[in-house]
Formats: sequence, structure tokens, C-alpha cells
Amino acid sequence: MISFTVNGQPARVDVEAEKPLLWVLREDLNIVGPKYGCGVASCGACTVHVDGVPVRSCSMAASDVAGKMVVTIEGLGQGTLHAVQKAWIEEQVPQCGYCQPGFIMSTAALLKANPKPSDKDIDEVLSNICRCGTYSAIRRAVHRAAALLAGAP
Repeated sequence: MISFTVNGQPARVDVEAEKPLLWVLREDLNIVGPKYGCGVASCGACTVHVDGVPVRSCSMAASDVAGKMVVTIEGLGQGTLHAVQKAWIEEQVPQCGYCQPGFIMSTAALLKANPKPSDKDIDEVLSNICRCGTYSAIRRAVHRAAALLAGAP
């Protein structure tokens, strides 16, 4: 039995210790925001926060989150839209949208560490892959989210 907190709620799952966190979230807890993209931690579609750090959940064993706090796209705004989610909507970022939960989670962590990132900072930190190529819209949304977090209207 593995116990941890997910989106502010206690979770206990009876799974193999090495089962990837992504599949625990999706299959055992019915939390489907994190997406399966590659299975080898390259694309970022599965990004979640574990104790505040963005991780690729497809390559993290369930046992590695025992006693920790996991936040997915569903819990990011704690019942309301997070500034990053608002910026994504305002900047009309998604095309297919599949990769966006991972980008949003990575962006939230980036802005927590660096409230005013440059385009270079964004490109270096957001290593997620978008098959639709919405990178310029993503950069705009990151800057918009930074402004929203700083109190701009």
C-alpha cells in the first residue's frame, strides 16, 4: 500500500512499487489530466509536481511518491483557474491541447522559481514537446501568466 497526497486529498493505492506514477494517477485514481506521450520522460505531457518540483510522471515509480504531495493540472488552481491556466486561455495557446497540461505544470514551476523569465529562460526550462508547434503562443502565455501573478490586470 502506497500513501501520498494528490491535489490536497489523501490517496492510498495498492499497486506494484515500480508502477509509473502516471498510470497510478490515470488508472487507479481516475486523474486523467497528465497525459501519456512517450513513456521515457522526453515529451513532458505527463508532468506533475511532486513536493513542488515538476517531474515526468511516466518515469517515476509510485513508491517514490510515498508520503509526498502530488499536484496535477486538476489541482493546480485549488478549485479555481491558476494564473497560468488563465493566461493559456487568454493567449489561445492550445491547438490539439494534448501536451498543454504538461506545459502548464512546467510553467507554474518556472514562474515560481523565476517570476519574470526571458524568452531564453522559457526555452531552456520548458523542454516539453508540442507537436502542433505552438511555442510562440506558449512564450506569450508564460509572459502573460507572469504579469497576472505580478498583479497586472
